[in-house]
Amino acid sequence: MPGLVTPVPAGRPTFVGAPRVDDLQELDADIAVIGVPFGTPYDLAGSTAPTSAAPAAVREQSGRWAAYLGHHDVDFGSDLFAGRGVRIADCGDVAMAPGRYVENSRAATAAVRAILDRGAVPVVLGGDHSVPIPVLRAYEGTGSLCVVQIDAHLDWRDEVNGVREGLSSPMRRASEMPWVSGMAQIGLRGVGSARETEYDAARAYGSVLVPARELHRDGVDAALARIPAADRYYVTLDVDGLDPSIAPGVGYPAFGGLGYEEASDLLRGVAARGRVVGLDVVELVPALDVRNLTSLLAARLILNLVGALAHGGQIGRG
Repeated sequence: MPGLVTPVPAGRPTFVGAPRVDDLQELDADIAVIGVPFGTPYDLAGSTAPTSAAPAAVREQSGRWAAYLGHHDVDFGSDLFAGRGVRIADCGDVAMAPGRYVENSRAATAAVRAILDRGAVPVVLGGDHSVPIPVLRAYEGTGSLCVVQIDAHLDWRDEVNGVREGLSSPMRRASEMPWVSGMAQIGLRGVGSARETEYDAARAYGSVLVPARELHRDGVDAALARIPAADRYYVTLDVDGLDPSIAPGVGYPAFGGLGYEEASDLLRGVAARGRVVGLDVVELVPALDVRNLTSLLAARLILNLVGALAHGGQIGRG
């Protein structure tokens, strides 16, 4: 679909040096990386969200591993992709226009749907946490799925300033989609936009709430056991779900978050439970990062999930 995406410009890095895709109708890959730099803001200031720089930052930091994907990875006990031919393509960013939030949202849905139609797993680089709303709409008619959220915050507001598709509402909007069969929200802590009424609504829906303190106390396996059983999973990773000691580049840091091994084991554990049909990484603010650590971490966690899919035979050719 020409015009739906803006390809990564020549001279700029793609994700792990993957081939550029100019037309989604020509996509031929197992993993399709696509940036959705802008969501739906709450006010004029939000229309220039600092998270919009994240897709480029993650792509740049991913280059540190580009030459080593076939080397022995200690975390996996073999090479990252288990000797399988995993095809990764970089589809650039969804083409967006200033101020046209409804049209931009529809474009993001159309782009992700085009990726799904080509049989690839979308890896979405946000953007703020409103981005999963149009992304999840692309899964209509593809079968039911369970959403697994890693986040410090509940994101269950019905509206803020009259806006119903902003960064505080993605899980509430997801709960209204008939193809979303269940939900687990892991890493919750501190205080955010949610009030008691939002927590009551999430519990009434049946969302499984796993505070960070519970995960630290009981371990990753216990958290994984609480995730609703499903054939297919979609993962949304807000980087403020991670502890700010390893992910400082966020707008809303909250102490006591997930460590690297906890987050990695969660991603690998979800892949072991069922088919992973999508991932987004959101709320990364490169301007607040320290030595690019958060962008580097985001790239590594994406690769860890891709590696788990390869080791589980979900993607790649033997």
